[in-house]
Amino acid sequence: MTSDPSKPHFSILATSFAGGPRPRNAALILSGLWLLIFCTSLFTPPLLDDADATHAQAARAMLATGDYVTLHVDGIRYLEKAPLPYWITALSLRLFGFNTFAAHLPLALAVALLVLLGHRWANQAFGARTAFYTSIATLTSFGIFLFTRILIPEVLLSLFLCTALFAFLKSLEPSPLNENNRVPHVPTLGRGLEPAQTSPETERPSIAWYAGPHFYPYVMWSVLALAVLTKGLVALLFFFATTIAYLTLTATWSDWCRLKPFTGLLIFFAIAAPWHILAALSNPATADHQGFLWFYFWNEHVLRFLGRRFPHDYNKLPGYAFWLQHLVWLFPWSLFLPLGITALNRRYRHQVETLTGYIQVSATAKTFLIVCIALGVGAILEVARAFRLDSFTAGALIVLIFCIFWIVTRRQRADLPQSPFHRIDPQQRSILLLSLFAAIVLLFFSLSTNQEYYTFPAYLPILLLIAATITRAEQTYSTNPEARRWITFAHASLTALGTIAALALCFGLWTSRHLPYNPDIGTLLAHRNVGGYTLATSHLYDLTGSAFAALRLPAVLAALALLLGPLLAWHLRMQRRHLAATTTISFTAAAFLFSANLALARFAPLLSSADMAQTIQHLEHTGKITPDTQIFLYGDQALGSSIPFYLGHPVELVEGRSTSLLFGSTFPDAPHLFLSNADLTAQWGQGPRKILFVPAELQSKLPHLSGAFLLQQTSGKQLLTDRPLTP
Repeated sequence: MTSDPSKPHFSILATSFAGGPRPRNAALILSGLWLLIFCTSLFTPPLLDDADATHAQAARAMLATGDYVTLHVDGIRYLEKAPLPYWITALSLRLFGFNTFAAHLPLALAVALLVLLGHRWANQAFGARTAFYTSIATLTSFGIFLFTRILIPEVLLSLFLCTALFAFLKSLEPSPLNENNRVPHVPTLGRGLEPAQTSPETERPSIAWYAGPHFYPYVMWSVLALAVLTKGLVALLFFFATTIAYLTLTATWSDWCRLKPFTGLLIFFAIAAPWHILAALSNPATADHQGFLWFYFWNEHVLRFLGRRFPHDYNKLPGYAFWLQHLVWLFPWSLFLPLGITALNRRYRHQVETLTGYIQVSATAKTFLIVCIALGVGAILEVARAFRLDSFTAGALIVLIFCIFWIVTRRQRADLPQSPFHRIDPQQRSILLLSLFAAIVLLFFSLSTNQEYYTFPAYLPILLLIAATITRAEQTYSTNPEARRWITFAHASLTALGTIAALALCFGLWTSRHLPYNPDIGTLLAHRNVGGYTLATSHLYDLTGSAFAALRLPAVLAALALLLGPLLAWHLRMQRRHLAATTTISFTAAAFLFSANLALARFAPLLSSADMAQTIQHLEHTGKITPDTQIFLYGDQALGSSIPFYLGHPVELVEGRSTSLLFGSTFPDAPHLFLSNADLTAQWGQGPRKILFVPAELQSKLPHLSGAFLLQQTSGKQLLTDRPLTP
């Protein structure tokens, strides 16, 4: 299809209608987005207190102690996590030093690999345009950006599990190369997500990815073992629940031998088993306490799922919040979810219409069906009550099970195969596998205790499916009123939300125009304690006019992006320049996320205590304090975990024997780092100099310390010492 020479166009996006951008242009755009969003944030802000610096401590302790089997935090056994993310982080710290860049580099690289995987999968299943859209959506989704600001293993788990699923799917397919070493025609999806035509500019997959069907099973078992070493047995649950459901629905159990289960399991255990065995031997159970096997397998897997983990320090989000938050984590691409829902509805209507023509249901059968539905609803409600399931999730389960029951029973009475997926093409196989995996992950964590980022592994499958529906809608834009209506809805919603957010930012800029800039934004917040500060966006609710004055630059950039980007994207869509329109949405999101990282850096004094660690190091380097100075943290180590990471040695904890270090402190060889208020009062002013870090929220619980001198105060956090500084 040739473009109209009378209309201006973005040359970097010049392409045929059905294809994506040229490979060189696509690589340039994707590299630019990755550098802008993920590489610029490697240096700032510093490691944050709580999970970010705690996990970095565990990696640094590996290098300090030489113990790569048992994790340690502040010198205490830290047995609740699998080791692979810490091995990778330790390698980065060894290569690049003990700094913020080295700690966060593995996350940025993992995102890049996740993008490459999504691009490859989408390209082989749907074509070059869907591959490009999957990549830009992965790079610019809010949730992927937000949950890679913290050193948590979810992005690695997503990478390994999705790679295992891709290898599983390829293992069940014959080699796609024909005798002339050419990529064959990709079958059409009919009523699915892709049009009948195939782009002449669809990227030709690399021959290296087609090493033969015998190669993929070993990749599958290998990366599955890495997933277990990343997050534990939940990786096996997600993978096998998905693959078993897939083999059942597609009636392909006869192909199980293609997965090389016997030799594959040998590879799996050769990779995954050694660490578990060594960890059990290094941390055995004794008469006084449980060992590694109980704590890691039973406590961290079973009891965590049931909400009875020891210690009980995890929450369960309300049902409505759990489901609705994914509209934020997948934003702005979640605005196109109605396209996928309409495609799913078309498939269901097609099944209903097909089966209605086959059979007539008698009155007796209808009565029996009603009784079965009533019993099923009652059983689901009992399960919902047992797992404290919210009404929304329970209702969705009831509707889903009813639809499945209706189709299966009707197909059986019509003398058809029970599963409608028994004969599907490669595109539909990818859709089915990705949908099953995402649904299982979301459903599992709707039942379990959860954190906001636990469903991260479902993001790439959902984004890939959204990208496929966008491609389908764009290619039928002129002939499909339904697709045109929902694309218009997405652009109208994005424009409205962007305009509202931009106006709110402009109002904040105007009201704070005469207020002075204060780099310590933590002293200016309202401290409303929304969500107990366990939500990723809790501190945004604390913003005041004075605090907003510290966010002028990111606010201006975000306002411009949100005001102009959606309007430009909608304008390009109206001109039928679909590739440019969708790419403009990604540029808008990228500009906003870049601004968000600038804002996060302004919150650094509140969220991190790295500046206090620098103060201690500076005092030691200038000789104002001696190397034997004792460093104390008041409360749980997570409240100031960036201090021991940047100092490079354990610190003593006052009234801090809790949460993640509680179980490890029960081992006989645990160092005596835990003090009480009475111990602190008795030691204060005696022996070597004492420096005490006190979080803002615990200052009211601090006992009276005579002769305390304030060294530094930032965002309400205090650094105290028991004697004046040496000149």
